[in-house]
Amino acid sequence: MQKIMVLNPKGGCGKTTLATNLASFLAQTGDKVALADFDPQGSSIDWLAVRPAERPTIYHVSLDEEKDKLLLPLGMDYVIMDAPAAVHGKDLKRHVKRAQTLLIPVLPSPIDIRACARFVQELLLVGRVSRNETRIAVIANRVKEHTLIYHTLQRFLNSLGIPFLTTLRDSQNYIRAADRGLGVGELPPALAAPDVEQWQPILKWLG
Repeated sequence: MQKIMVLNPKGGCGKTTLATNLASFLAQTGDKVALADFDPQGSSIDWLAVRPAERPTIYHVSLDEEKDKLLLPLGMDYVIMDAPAAVHGKDLKRHVKRAQTLLIPVLPSPIDIRACARFVQELLLVGRVSRNETRIAVIANRVKEHTLIYHTLQRFLNSLGIPFLTTLRDSQNYIRAADRGLGVGELPPALAAPDVEQWQPILKWLG
């Protein structure tokens, strides 16, 4: 079972969009996928609540806070975790211990770039990451290509020394899909093909 956490130092960076779409892509391949939402807003759970019954099942899992343990159904292939924003210090170490893989979405803005730089610096000092027991990668999210700030973001992500997997465009398809409890890969191919293509490096890296 692969445990994947989506996290970022600040809110509004698209963690839920990344977590729900990743769960959707994996479920479509026939894998058994669970989704855990640690964010107080509960947006991933809201997405699951409107997901059509005829679509591949994605299981909602909760946390036994007393035992600090996920209550997982048997036979899961993947667990996708939507982490809360602004996790640092002991809370960051506790969340990192839950995952084998960390995905960090970053928006193309000076504020997000600076916050990400500080966060990755802190993350690389966490024991499991520093011992290479946890894989981490970054993803450029909600990007309008051919803008100056995108090129700044691209240079920054390439400079981090950790995998920069892909760029996800600023597309209305994510809103259309989220409104219906779907991922972009479940929209009509003629509509969402460019978005689906951008996800392939993520899926390949996860293996």
